[in-house]
Amino acid sequence: MTIDWANFTPWSALAGGILLGLATGLFVLANGRIAGISGLLGSLLNPKASGRLDSLLFVLGLLLAPWLWQAFAALPVIEMQVGVPGLLLAGLLVGFGARLGAGCTSGHGICGLSRLSPRSLVATLSFMATGFATVYVVRHLLGAGA
Repeated sequence: MTIDWANFTPWSALAGGILLGLATGLFVLANGRIAGISGLLGSLLNPKASGRLDSLLFVLGLLLAPWLWQAFAALPVIEMQVGVPGLLLAGLLVGFGARLGAGCTSGHGICGLSRLSPRSLVATLSFMATGFATVYVVRHLLGAGA
């Protein structure tokens, strides 16, 4: 494995992690609710849910952040190596997994671990192990994406 040092950006990654931590921490302090994206999106789809305005503003912030970023730096080039059917299937699988796991990667990995939730620790370890196994199978056994 080699690192592409020209495109290695540890400082922006660190800044992004700090901003995520601050945003989720402030969200829970101000609203008493976890800033897991699947939960926030779910509350937007439920007309009887409380805190819908907070959820809407948080999700809008996620969607508007790339345009704000462009004011200071160029956005990275995004390369899709799968067609629309593959993206739809991936989205459905992620949604099913978030529902099955009682939360998404952001809810468990960022918010749950910071609250020392045992359930979130198991979920995050499962996410990571599945990701490692998927990369191994796709790259080394199937020979794709190398």
